[in-house]
Amino acid sequence: MARSTFPRDRFDDLPDASGRVGAHRAEKPRLRGWIVFLWAALATLVLIIVGIFGTLVVSGRISLGDDAAPAPSASAEPTTPAVVDTSYSVVVLNGTTNDGLAGETRDRIVAAGWPGTSVETGSSDSTDFATTTIYYLRDTDLPAAEGLAQTIGGAEVAQSDFLQPTDDPDTPGDESDVKRLIVVLGLDRVAGGADETPAP
Repeated sequence: MARSTFPRDRFDDLPDASGRVGAHRAEKPRLRGWIVFLWAALATLVLIIVGIFGTLVVSGRISLGDDAAPAPSASAEPTTPAVVDTSYSVVVLNGTTNDGLAGETRDRIVAAGWPGTSVETGSSDSTDFATTTIYYLRDTDLPAAEGLAQTIGGAEVAQSDFLQPTDDPDTPGDESDVKRLIVVLGLDRVAGGADETPAP
């Protein structure tokens, strides 16, 4: 083989063990397919988790700060304190067929401190009134109604203008300033009578 007459250059001094000759490069090792798939799956999972977390933060379901308002604590509704106020006049109506029930209840009220002249009795238009109820007119009358309910051994209270004085200025003998409570005795008092109803 004839010798080359070209002058020597830097490519003639490369060692044979390098695997490269001249400008040729060695072949790159191939990446295995399952490694590529694993990295793609991992990246997809990370993106899904970040997306879900971001959605929860934006929608307010997750708070990143400590400024969240404390949960409201349950509190009992305020109750109106019962007051035994003997300045009220009282009308006791028997809403049952049990004769003498209104008189027995009147005696209990008078014994609690009401003047006898302030407590009247009568019969209701109905004789099958279900539950003993005390009717009061104004919001400010509620404590006195509750106190009277306790005095007669428990009763419901309700706001109503039933048998209350009229406030019509043209009505003769206007009694709009009179404080009055109306007691309608019901069938819940018939079994044992008013005197046998347990006191509070």
